[in-house]
Amino acid sequence: MTLGTTVHASPLSPAPIDAEIQEILTDRIDKQQQAIGIVVGVIDANGRRVIAHGHQAKDDWRPVDGRTVFEIGSVTKVFTALLLADAVQKGTVHLGTPVSTLLPSSVIMPEDQQTPITLGDLAMHMSGLPRLPTNLVPADMSNPYADYDAAKLYAFLSSHKPVRRPGVEHEYSNLGTGLLGHALALKAGLSYEDLVISRITAPLGMKDTAITPRPDWAERRSKGHDAALEPVRDWDLDALQGAGALRSTVDDLLVFLEAAMGKTPSPLAPAFATLLATREPLGNGDNDQQALGWVISGKGDEQFIWHNGGTGGYRSFVGYRPSTGVGVVALSNTSTEVGADDIGRHLLNRNAPLAPAVTRRVAIAVDPASYDAYLGTYRLAPGFELTIVRDGERLFAQATGQDRIEIFPEAEHRFFAKLIDAQISFTLKGARAEGLTLHQGGQDSPAPRVGK
Repeated sequence: MTLGTTVHASPLSPAPIDAEIQEILTDRIDKQQQAIGIVVGVIDANGRRVIAHGHQAKDDWRPVDGRTVFEIGSVTKVFTALLLADAVQKGTVHLGTPVSTLLPSSVIMPEDQQTPITLGDLAMHMSGLPRLPTNLVPADMSNPYADYDAAKLYAFLSSHKPVRRPGVEHEYSNLGTGLLGHALALKAGLSYEDLVISRITAPLGMKDTAITPRPDWAERRSKGHDAALEPVRDWDLDALQGAGALRSTVDDLLVFLEAAMGKTPSPLAPAFATLLATREPLGNGDNDQQALGWVISGKGDEQFIWHNGGTGGYRSFVGYRPSTGVGVVALSNTSTEVGADDIGRHLLNRNAPLAPAVTRRVAIAVDPASYDAYLGTYRLAPGFELTIVRDGERLFAQATGQDRIEIFPEAEHRFFAKLIDAQISFTLKGARAEGLTLHQGGQDSPAPRVGK
C-alpha cells in the first residue's frame, strides 16, 4: 500500500488490519512529523481493537494507548445533542422547546415571537446564531474560552441583532451548541459536566470521560501540541462547555460508539435513535446532512456518521459506517490539519484517500516593527474579511466570526499559520500592504485592503 493515495477496495471491505493502521500512524508521526502521539480504536465484526503509536508529549516518552486522556474538542457536541435527545425521550423538553424558556428571564433572546430559537435549532446548527459570539475577547489566547462566562453569554444574546431567522440556513456554531449545553444544564439543575456523567457516561460505564481532571489521570494524560510540535496549554471552557470541553480516551469512546451503533444494549438506545431521526442538508454540495449532533456523509453503502474535533493541541474523530458495522475513533495530541480526520475516514472506507504529506515550515527571524506594514482589514468576500493585528512582537490574523490565530514569517512578506495549513502573502505599495493572498486548501484567494 502506498500511503497518501487511494486504495481500491470493494465498498464493503473491512477496515485495514492492525499492521496497515500501524504503518499509517508510523508514517504520520515519524516521517511526516504531523503528531507526537495518535491512538486509533476500531470496532468491527471481531470486536474492539486499539492501535497506537507515539508518546504522551514531546518530552515525555511514555507511549500513548487506549487509556491515554485527550481533549476531544467538538466531539463533545455529540454528547450535548445526546443530552437533548435523552431529555426529549424523558419528556422534560421537546426539540421545539424555545431555548428562552430555559434561561433566566433577564436574558433577551435575539428572536421574534413567530420564530423562536428552539433547542432543536441549536443542535442542528440552524439557530441563526454566529459561529462565535462577538464579545469573545480572550484575556489569554492560549486558552481562549476560559473567561467566557454566563454573564458574557447573556450579554451577547441580549444585544445580538440576528441577520436571519432560525431554521432557514445551516451555520456551524460553537456558540449555539455551547448555549444548548448551558440551557440543558440549567433545566436539570446540574453543571454541564455532572449532567453528562449522570445521563451518559455513568449509564454507559465510561469512567474516563469528564471535564475536571481525575486524580488517576496524572500518569496517562496526554499533553497537547501545536502544528510546530510545541507543547501548548489545554483549553478550559466555561459557559460554552457543551461545544467542546470534554476529555476522554479511545477506550471510553469505543464504549460510546458501540452504544451509538447499537452493538451493545443501552438505556440510551432510544436517544441515540433520536439523534438520527432529524436531518437537514448541509448545502455544501457534497450531499452531507446535519443530524442532531452527528454529521451524515455519503450515500448508500458508503454512508457514514461522524463528528470531529480540535482544540489548541488536539485533534479527534469519531464515526461509524452502518453498512459494514465498522466504527473508528482516532485521537491525536497535536493540532494539525493532517491529524485524525483523514485517518478515520480511510479506516471507514479504504477508497477514501489519506491526506498528502504536508511541507514542514520554519519561521525566520525578522524585526517585529516590520509587521506594521501589514496591519489592517482585507476583504476576501462580501461579509468575510481577514484582519491583521499586532500584539507586541507577535502578528495575528482573524477571519470574520473566527478565532484569531498567530502567523509566522517564512519569507519576505509571506507568513504561515501553525495551527492550520494556511499561508498569507502580502503585496506592498511603498511601505504599506495594499492587499494579501490567502493560500489554503489548494486555493489562492486575493483580498484587497479595505481598512486600517
